[in-house]
Amino acid sequence: MISVEQALAALFDLVEPLGVETVDLRAANGRVLAKDAVAARAQPPFAASSMDGYALRLAELEPDAMFKVIGESAAGRGYLGQVGPGQTVRIFTGAPVPDGADVVVIQEQVTRRGNLITLNHGVDRKSNIRPMGADFKPSDRLQAPRRLGPTDLALMAAMNVDQCQVYQAPEIAILATGDELVMPGGTPGPDQIIASNGFGLAAMLENLGAKTRLLPIAQDTAPSLRAAIDLAQGADLLVTIGGASVGDHDLVAQVAADMGLAQSFYKVAMRPGKPLMAGRLGAMPMIGLPGNPVSAMVCGWVFLAPMVRAMQGLGFAAAPRRQARLDRPLPANGPRAHYMRAKRTETGIAGFDNQDSALLTVLAQANALLIRPPHDPARDIGDTVEYIPLSNAP
Repeated sequence: MISVEQALAALFDLVEPLGVETVDLRAANGRVLAKDAVAARAQPPFAASSMDGYALRLAELEPDAMFKVIGESAAGRGYLGQVGPGQTVRIFTGAPVPDGADVVVIQEQVTRRGNLITLNHGVDRKSNIRPMGADFKPSDRLQAPRRLGPTDLALMAAMNVDQCQVYQAPEIAILATGDELVMPGGTPGPDQIIASNGFGLAAMLENLGAKTRLLPIAQDTAPSLRAAIDLAQGADLLVTIGGASVGDHDLVAQVAADMGLAQSFYKVAMRPGKPLMAGRLGAMPMIGLPGNPVSAMVCGWVFLAPMVRAMQGLGFAAAPRRQARLDRPLPANGPRAHYMRAKRTETGIAGFDNQDSALLTVLAQANALLIRPPHDPARDIGDTVEYIPLSNAP
């Protein structure tokens, strides 16, 4: 068996950032920016009023001063003339500040009669003007790589960027194996269960920006496995679920080897998830996950998620870890790293009592994987531990 860290390093050796493509801004949400987005203009593109009021010359600003209103400046329709001594322009939020003016007096500090205004005694000297380029200037950049979200898209749109270069979305084929499996909605026999792992893993990977293909369930025969694996051709990564152990009906490793798999490793010193294997099947990386539902999902967070991020140009790094204080004591851990389903709260973190790797109900309640290193000693309430936050957790 190898350590989690060694397994992750071997998995990183199997993948690399994918190619780059250009997409419209409307299609960029959730994609990873591959090349800096460069502003084509300033924001604001002119000195703009931040308030409704009157634009005039700061040198003339004093209580009881009187000004003649010579025009109006509104958003999208600025005043084209010059503001001279004793003059002012009615101005609205977002409108261009006319030439000659360098302060906007808010309307609450002004008394108006006809086309004349008088400044009130409470008038202040705040400019209420957003300078040209206060937000960004031409050639300012949104730096790559980064996963694009709503605020990034709003920023790029304001920069007048209508297209951007992003990493290609990895296409991942997911293959569940086993005579015992029936698809949801089917009618299981007395010795069968419903296939669940593929749906959880597909959702996880899609949330990370990947495209997924759920292949038909492969039966526990060599011909069925070979036919199912053939359907994965063209994918950037093949993920198999189940059949990677050493039982009489666990055929994935042998069939893959017969098809040319160059195995990188088999078995990792962790729980859940010990019967994990990986390698390269021709040009296609392959990772074989355990069949237990929780084991498969935990391996997804610990191994698959970092691989997918690496394929999208986000670097070769383990899943992000956080620290929290224990709300419950923990006994000493054994020789394998333990990724415990846990609940993170405002006060700390606590592992669930039942860590059986077949219990999806416990996983559904968890929002963290509490990490116990190999041979970690017993821990008391208040001790600091590390955990992996779970995406889409309650």
